[in-house]
Formats: sequence, C-alpha cells, structure tokens
Amino acid sequence: MDHLIDTHLTASHLRLLVAIVEEHSLIGAAGRLSMTQPAVTKALQAAEHQLGVPLFTRTSSGMVPTIYGDALVARARVVLSQLKNAVQEINDLREGTGGRVAVGTLLAASPILLPRAIAQIHEKWRNIVVSVVEGTNDLLLPAVRRGDLDLVVGRLPDTTEHGDFLHEVLLVDMACVVVRPGHPLADSRELKLADLLEWNWVLPPQETTLRHQIDQSFRREDVNPPVPAVESVCLSVNRTLLMLTDYLSVWPWQVACRAAEANGVVILPIALPATEGPIGITARRDAPFSPAVDLFVSTLRAVAKGIPVSPHLHIPASNGSPK
Repeated sequence: MDHLIDTHLTASHLRLLVAIVEEHSLIGAAGRLSMTQPAVTKALQAAEHQLGVPLFTRTSSGMVPTIYGDALVARARVVLSQLKNAVQEINDLREGTGGRVAVGTLLAASPILLPRAIAQIHEKWRNIVVSVVEGTNDLLLPAVRRGDLDLVVGRLPDTTEHGDFLHEVLLVDMACVVVRPGHPLADSRELKLADLLEWNWVLPPQETTLRHQIDQSFRREDVNPPVPAVESVCLSVNRTLLMLTDYLSVWPWQVACRAAEANGVVILPIALPATEGPIGITARRDAPFSPAVDLFVSTLRAVAKGIPVSPHLHIPASNGSPK
C-alpha cells in the first residue's frame, strides 16, 4: 500500500539540513544560519517528526546523517540550487540583464570552442553573464549534479555509468605530442612512440580520461607508457615547463593547434589514435535549460561546426542533443 507523506518542509528546513551536514554540528549550523542552537534543534526535530524517520545520528565526531538524511540532503542541494537559479533568472528578466550561464570546462574546450562561443553569444546578447569554472570531470560532474553548474563543455567521459547525465557530441578531437620550438625533435619528419621514451614528459594525472588514452596508445604499439616527470592539467604551467626544458607533453589538438599558430609549440608528426574522442556537452538529464543556457548551447553547436580537427582523425563527428 502506497504511503504518501504530506510534509510542510520549507526551503529553510532544507538549508538547515545542508548546513548540519557541512558543519557536522548543530552549533556550526546555527552559526552559519544566524540561529540559536535551540532553534536549530527544534527545526531538526520538526523535520524528523514530519518525515517519520531519523535524519541524523549524534556521534563523538559530530552529527552524521542517516541513510534518510543522506537521501534528503542530496535532493535538498539540487532544490536549493534550482531555487537560487530561478530567483536569479527572475531578477535578470526584471532588470534586463539577460540571464546567466554557469559552465564547467575541460582543457580541450578552453582554447577555441568555449571562447569563440562566449564571444559570439555576446555579439547578440550582451547582457548574458557566463561564469566559467575549469577542472576535471571528477570535480565538474558532481557540480552539474548539484546544480552549481548548468553544463560541462569538453572531452566527454568514456563511461556511460552516470545515468543522470545526457551527452551531446559537438566534434571529434585527437591529442598530439608537443615540444618547444628548437627542441631536438622539433624538425623530425618521422617518429615512432618508442623513439620518445628517453625524454621527460608532462602528462595529465592518472585519473583523467586523456591519460588513460595516452597510455593505451603506447600499449597498442607494444611500448610501455612513459612515466611522467610532471603530472598536470594546468595549461599555463605545462606551457612554461615546455619553454624552459626539453620535456614532451600531450595536448588536445585544439589546444596545440592554437599554440602552434602563435609559434608557441611544435606538434610532432606522430599520431595517438587511442586519444581520438568526442568533445561535447554534458548536462543533467532532469534539469531543463534556462533561456540563457539554451541560447549558449545553440551557440556552441554553431561554433563547433567551424573548428578544424586533427588530420589524423579516422571517424567523423556526429551530433546528438541532450535537450
């Protein structure tokens, strides 16, 4: 028999629960919310009474959420984020500021696709504010899930285990090996991966998709992957290291192509086939786009059609649509 729970939980209750989880104590939550501890205790007891389940357990290390508390707080974060976005959107419409877009970006989208899309959308809609956060999927995807980010633009994850996300392919990219101008390998016309093992490398961290694909490219040629001297996804650091040393690095084609045009790096004549993969949009399945985000996504699609791709690619890009 279905049991329907008719609660009177408010946004204040949800903020309280999130604060208790993040502060690990009633005193900390009270301080964050400018409440007294008795008021926090009373509000928590009221929420537990309405739901009919315990939400927290008091332990020596503080307040620990129960399985019910974990479930409710996960949803509370999404609700509060959406409420904040809705209020912001109403204010934007009222004040004529045009709306906001919060986008996470991976390295492959940073140099060409994302900047061009931002510049192009501001040609027509100057009042749309675009907030950009750079990182890796292990940090950005949870932010999308919480509602802190509207979408992530970059290399799509190589796993489909996250059923709460939708993905759209914008173009297909391949990584390449880069060195500084004047590097001993810079004038090489033919190279094999085995020829590169004697050099020091700057590579993405082991937990990244690109690093897995780099290692796989070497193994396909029966060569052990290089052990990097530096692990980094910070483009400015990686670029400076290349300029100061004879290190080799692997960059997405879009990044390397832009740098090579400015004589900042030399792209070595060697393919990394396992790094071939789609660049696109990742968004939450159950969250419709706001008008501003919808315009931004349309702009990304248009910009992606005019971006050059690696000459080593063997498969064409294909487009889907998450919304």
